[in-house]
Amino acid sequence: MPLEGDHILKFLGNTVNERYNDELLDLIIERIDKLCFQECQVDRIACTLTPMCSRRFLLKLRIINGLGTDDLPKFCYSVHKGVVEREFRGKTVIYKPYDSYLYLIDFLDIYFHGDYRKLNKFISFKNWEEAFEILEKRVSKGEEFNYLKTDNYIIFKFEERTHIIFIDENYVICNANREDIPSLELIKGICELNSKINFPEIDIKLIHSQFVELKMKLPNDVISKVKNEDDFENDSKTTRDEYFWEKFPEEIATLTDYCKEIHMEMNRNKDLVIKLYVGTEINYKDKVGHQDPLRYRDLKSILEFVNKIYNQFYVIWV
Repeated sequence: MPLEGDHILKFLGNTVNERYNDELLDLIIERIDKLCFQECQVDRIACTLTPMCSRRFLLKLRIINGLGTDDLPKFCYSVHKGVVEREFRGKTVIYKPYDSYLYLIDFLDIYFHGDYRKLNKFISFKNWEEAFEILEKRVSKGEEFNYLKTDNYIIFKFEERTHIIFIDENYVICNANREDIPSLELIKGICELNSKINFPEIDIKLIHSQFVELKMKLPNDVISKVKNEDDFENDSKTTRDEYFWEKFPEEIATLTDYCKEIHMEMNRNKDLVIKLYVGTEINYKDKVGHQDPLRYRDLKSILEFVNKIYNQFYVIWV
């Protein structure tokens, strides 16, 4: 049986072998460097169309660990940046650049070309007033994007695409989709940005540094128009919250996997109050009890449900 990846992982995880780990890792790094800087870039057509690492994930490995441009295969990175730019411009691409990592200045060069050097300087030095002045000026001229800054991130929405600047790390994830969301701060920020765009009456807050709570209130008179009040009174087993489980079975089944908790309750005015609690891990557990991290596309599914409720039922301020 040939040597497999699991064998190497087990070897590295065994404390008895720690004295050999550096040597083994040096061999792996040497192989990766040879692949990136020599073998893959020798044939530029092949590097462009069929890179030797899937979706150029070895670029991500270097960028998120703080390596600079001198430590990247330059042609490969230029192709990578070009794919992101072509997709943004609506041109044909050989693959959809989901979860693509770029250096901050290259992201700004694509999306804010005329001001990218100034924006890079202002963001790098955290001169927020000057940075936001440039962004607001572009919005006032008709550019269609929205943004929101938190302590550690700047979140951008270009139509349905989400891009996130990691401020201190000086890099960006473009077209965030399958990657894990690293913090509650970022979850809350993405929810707040989508709320500002699509459903401003939703209340969003952080609960005990454990969850992000999304709270919406559906007024009694609107629900009564959708489902006749007599239906609730005549059927003792049917309540407004049960009605929602019946009306949105697939969506709520999905939410039960992604949300830590879902609460539906009546207030004194018989308004239906819906609360969704979202954490950095999904609620679904596999056979061994493992919970996967919440991904960007999981959060997108949650927000699509909120948007659907908001547009189908008149949500009031909570």
